[in-house]
Amino acid sequence: MAAQRRTSVVGWTTIAPVLAVVALALTWGRTVPSAVVGVVAVLLAAAVLAAVHHAEVVAARVGEPLGSLVLAIAVTIIEVGLILTLMLSGKSGAESLARDTVFAAVMITCNGILGLSLLVTAVKHGLAVFNAEGSGAALATVATLAVLCLVLPSFTTSRPGPEYSPAQLAFAAIASLALYGMFVVTQTVRHRDFFLPVASDGGLPDDADEHASPPSNRVTLISLGLLLVALVDVVGLAKVESPAVERSVAAAGLPQSFVGVVIALLVLLPETLAALNAARRGRVQVSLNLALGSAIASIGLTIPAIAVAMIWLQGPLVLGLNATQITLLAITVAAGTLTVVPGRATRLQGGVHLVLLAAFVFLAATP
Repeated sequence: MAAQRRTSVVGWTTIAPVLAVVALALTWGRTVPSAVVGVVAVLLAAAVLAAVHHAEVVAARVGEPLGSLVLAIAVTIIEVGLILTLMLSGKSGAESLARDTVFAAVMITCNGILGLSLLVTAVKHGLAVFNAEGSGAALATVATLAVLCLVLPSFTTSRPGPEYSPAQLAFAAIASLALYGMFVVTQTVRHRDFFLPVASDGGLPDDADEHASPPSNRVTLISLGLLLVALVDVVGLAKVESPAVERSVAAAGLPQSFVGVVIALLVLLPETLAALNAARRGRVQVSLNLALGSAIASIGLTIPAIAVAMIWLQGPLVLGLNATQITLLAITVAAGTLTVVPGRATRLQGGVHLVLLAAFVFLAATP
């Protein structure tokens, strides 16, 4: 008899979004006392985790690699919402918030999530084995999007500073959407097999998830609705919490750009947990799909959304990275290429990427 997947929608994953909606209604547009800030933070974290749970339920219904895509898009919606709500505040540093957050997301996914997944898999199973074709194509897409949206603005001359002109920004947004669309078609239709988990012998891994019954249509639809509610909760409560986040960053003596790192760490925490769960089961390809797919979605969807928002938003949009950031990005792409090309990795490769993440966080805090 096939194993039954635990997909009950009654529990904390149902209660958390509802409580978060109540908290959002009570705190929106008001000055929140310090004691309430802590409660809102707990509900925000619960809403994020609930969103990921329901995204995984939907993903279990549609299967892999569509499952990774659902989670990546859900997390990117959260990221875009957080960026826009903070940019609308008009505070200092808002003009570079999109760049800081997207770059942090790329470094966290391509070094943190990828590195942890490889390390956990290699420690438990001796070697991390995955599809080089799919992972390599995903990394190439990440590198192209990052250069197009985050590197080239530092070298164009139409506008002073690391900015795109309106025409250049429109081109980057359209090109990003086109690349994202081609990647999705490749991942889910044309070459879906490149993104499926593999075992050390090259076949599919013997995993209980492969034999579990998928959730019913009713459970899937309920989870989809709760996922949408949780996403609204996260964006709204993050707006409520944003003054506290900015005060904490300033009190710690960190640069204002570190707010982008905090946002990326927040929205990518659920993806990290999901990737680690997959890695522990020996399904490192799912982890890589989550890591690289999230990086692609973070750039390929966030930059176009911000580009459209700039029609109404006032002020400049700083996208270009500085020399230190460009160097870190170049090393990440080079190390990532050497990691994914063989189709297998040891704990050393995982350690290399984690050191690169540590370097990014350290230099973001002390530029």
